[in-house]
Amino acid sequence: MTAGEHADTAVVRVRDLRKHFRVSGGTVRAVDGVSFDILRGETLGLVGESGCGKSTTGRTLLGLTPATAGSVEFRGRDLTGLSRRQLRAMRPHMQMIFQDSAASFNPRHTIGSIIAEPMAIHLDLDRSAIHDRVAELMELVGLKREWRKRFPHEFSGGQRQRINIARALSLNPEFVVGDEPVSALDVSIQAQVVNLMSDLQDELGLTYLMIAHDLSMVRHISDRVAVMYLGKVVELAATETLFEDPQHPYTQALLSAVPLPNPKQERARQRILLEGDVPSPREAPSGCVFRTRCPLAEARCATEEPPYREVSPGRFVACHLVDGAGSNVVPVEITG
Repeated sequence: MTAGEHADTAVVRVRDLRKHFRVSGGTVRAVDGVSFDILRGETLGLVGESGCGKSTTGRTLLGLTPATAGSVEFRGRDLTGLSRRQLRAMRPHMQMIFQDSAASFNPRHTIGSIIAEPMAIHLDLDRSAIHDRVAELMELVGLKREWRKRFPHEFSGGQRQRINIARALSLNPEFVVGDEPVSALDVSIQAQVVNLMSDLQDELGLTYLMIAHDLSMVRHISDRVAVMYLGKVVELAATETLFEDPQHPYTQALLSAVPLPNPKQERARQRILLEGDVPSPREAPSGCVFRTRCPLAEARCATEEPPYREVSPGRFVACHLVDGAGSNVVPVEITG
C-alpha cells in the first residue's frame, strides 16, 4: 500500500519533520527530515539506538516540543501551526505514556487525583462522574479501585505504569505515543504491560506510536516498523517483512543483534558488527548519515544524501544500494 493509497486512513501524517536544538558550538539535529504515516488502529514501532531521536520525534508529534520545520497532521489538521490554546484543545485526542512512570507523577498526589487531573482540566464533568470514571479506568488497567487513595511510591514499577496508562486513557484519546513504556520494568512485567496495551488497543480502537529499543517487543506488538539512525528514518516496512528481509545495512546490523531463542540457530547465524561509534548529531556526516559505519559505503555516499523513497509497495528505504528490485546490500563485516 503506497502513501497515496492509505492517505485517507492515516490518523497521523508526518512530513519532513525537523527538530534542531541550538547548543554551544553548533546545532544538534535531533530529528532531521522524518516522514511517515500512522494508520488508524495500527501500531507503528519506532526503533533505533539510544540518542537517534526517537523520543524527540514522539514529543514533537504531540507538540510537547515545538517543531523546527515540517508538518504533523492529526486527522487532517497541521499541529505545528496551532497556537497554545488551539493545541490544548487537541490534547484530549492525543496522549503520551512516559518511560519513567515515577518521574511523571507528583509524589504528593494520590493515584486517584493523578488519573482524575486531566479530566478536571479538559472535560466538563462533575466530581461524581470523575470519581466513577477513575474507578472504571483503574479496573480497566488491572488495578483495584480501593487503591485510589494510595500514593505512587506504594506501588511497584509495573503497577505505576498501569497508572500511567490509565491517566493517558482518561480523556478517551484516539492516538497514543508510548515512549519506551516497558524498558524500565522487569522482563516478566514487561510482557504483562505490553499485552495490556494490545488488549486496550483492540477494545478502544487506539492508534499507537510505540518507541522502543527492544526489537523483540516491537515485533510482537507492531504492525509496521520504522528504523531511525541519527535523526533520520532509514527504513520502514511491515513488521514481518522488515524482520525477515531487512534492506538497509543499518537495519540488517540492528536485527542481527537480536538473540534467537533456539540455541542452535543462535550459534549458527552470522552477526554483523559495525565499527566505530554513532556520530554526534551536532556533527552528522555529509551525504548518508550511516556511511561512517557502513561496510559498503561508496564515494557517492559521502556527497549525496540517499533519498527516502518507496522501493516496493509499503516499503521505504534511504540507501543508494537499494533499488526497486530489492537490496543490493551484501554484508561483509560479519562473524560466526
